[in-house]
Amino acid sequence: MLINELPQKADIIIIGGGVMGASTAYHLSTRTNATIILLEKEEFFGQGATGRCAGGVRYQFGTRINIQLSLLSIPMFERFEDEIGQVVDYQKFGYLFLLTNDQDVEVFKNIVELQHSLGLQTQWLNGDEVRSMLPYMNLQDVIAATFYYKDGTVDPNSVVMGYINAAKRNGAKAINNVEVTQIQHKSGKVVGVNTTRGFIETTVVVNATGPWAGLLCESADFSIPLTPLRRQWIKTTPLKDLPDNFPFVIDFAQSLYFHREGTGLITGMSNPNENPGFSQNIDPQWELIHMDAAIKRLPMLSNAGLITHVAGLYEVTPDAHPIVGKTPIEGLYLITGFSGHGFMHGPITGLLMSEIILDGSASTLDISSLDLKRFKENRTIQEYNVI
Repeated sequence: MLINELPQKADIIIIGGGVMGASTAYHLSTRTNATIILLEKEEFFGQGATGRCAGGVRYQFGTRINIQLSLLSIPMFERFEDEIGQVVDYQKFGYLFLLTNDQDVEVFKNIVELQHSLGLQTQWLNGDEVRSMLPYMNLQDVIAATFYYKDGTVDPNSVVMGYINAAKRNGAKAINNVEVTQIQHKSGKVVGVNTTRGFIETTVVVNATGPWAGLLCESADFSIPLTPLRRQWIKTTPLKDLPDNFPFVIDFAQSLYFHREGTGLITGMSNPNENPGFSQNIDPQWELIHMDAAIKRLPMLSNAGLITHVAGLYEVTPDAHPIVGKTPIEGLYLITGFSGHGFMHGPITGLLMSEIILDGSASTLDISSLDLKRFKENRTIQEYNVI
């Protein structure tokens, strides 16, 4: 068979070549000799939502389950080179959440208590301490902040390709330029997928298509509560006055963030009025609003030039938690809905998905609270710490 020839049959098909699909393929390939095929519609892997994310990884979340996912997932980045054979450039410069209103201060006090109970050494800083820490920023309105030194960034492309190459070494196949157009089922069970290059028979499908996951579920005759929302960021030219220890700074109330990227910065800001949709084009009007707010916070940005700007998609659920596990169709599994923090949880979630498929349930961590049924059964729990 030619290297890119499409097989007519597989034991497991994973749709989507971003971090979730790649991680799932790898972790499955370490445990089973089943025929595993990863299908990606783009020319290259990791060019969808994963390839357009800012690469942030953090422990600082507001719910027990998200903190637990970080506690398991982020150390996997630390071990990545030893286990997978790929350097992923994990930079630990810490996340600093700036709080500028009383409501956020009170909520974050409770969040920090939860984080401490789970072993995180999150620091609570008052406004004067933050202003002393970042004297080159305009922080007069900052009341308090939280900081955790192990938060930082990882290179998304390296993670995706590390997992895919390792999965292929284990016998899995990863094929580009193949779009799955429909998930076929009969008598409530998966029987295969239709693609732009033909039909593939299978009894197990993993929908790891991120913002596009809802479309594939509709092709299988059911819906999921998932909303695609555009988010965008820019990368600047070098900033000579930016210190080497500049943290990942988040102006929480504005959903405005900054972090080092080489000798320059990446900065982004979420548009609270963004209309749902699949556009990944830059919104120039919002970019102007974003940059005005960014320069007010960090005046040195007025001297920076633009290297690139990128727009990508969040896949948002009503409670800002992912959907991981079984669906109404036997053999069809979901791994989506991470609401902007999927990249950092990709390593552990791929492992958990492999356990669900091969063992019937996840054993490394109980993630039953993240199942699809929670929305109908009123078991949702809201993540407050969303950027």
